[in-house]
Amino acid sequence: MEALFNNLLACRVVVTSLFLCVCLFSGCKSSGIGPINILGPTDESDEAAKIVADANQDLTKIKVLYEQNESKREELKSAMEKNDAVAAKKIADDVVYLINDGAAFGNSAVEKIQKAQEMQINDDYREYLRLKEESLKLQLEAFENYRMAARTLRDNYDPKNVASRDKVKLEFKTRSENYRTIMEKARDYSNRANELAKEALKKA
Repeated sequence: MEALFNNLLACRVVVTSLFLCVCLFSGCKSSGIGPINILGPTDESDEAAKIVADANQDLTKIKVLYEQNESKREELKSAMEKNDAVAAKKIADDVVYLINDGAAFGNSAVEKIQKAQEMQINDDYREYLRLKEESLKLQLEAFENYRMAARTLRDNYDPKNVASRDKVKLEFKTRSENYRTIMEKARDYSNRANELAKEALKKA
């Protein structure tokens, strides 16, 4: 569980980079799309930027939510060291609801980023948003693995039952490894998006 709280703020990277790149990509031009085109649709970069800014608000809520609950890491660790099943299950239950709330904000942000991609924006901006969307979706998938692990701990942890305890620990270990694997993929997408932003900055 410690690894979960060490990485719960991973979405902060998405928040910062999305915010910094809104203006950058809004000013780029590609595929003949400019601010006004009388022979085609009007460029919607400014409107897309507003939607992305709204998505940033959802991601900021996730950051605040996780920061407020970061202390649960040590609480859970302490409860398990003491074989305190009641406390461990209560904290695990808190973690389940914490991730549920965070997932709701995350899914809202994904929907907004998808909406921005469907607008008349330059190709670099659209690709940047696509990569960030993929990164965020993978992060949500990774956190779902931890939610399931915490739920198993909440529902089945019994330090007095060796067979049950070992089963819970094995599932927790497996889902923790899945979390790390998926999160690495998420970081890869995010890094690719950031590299695209750097290239766009050089062209500006």
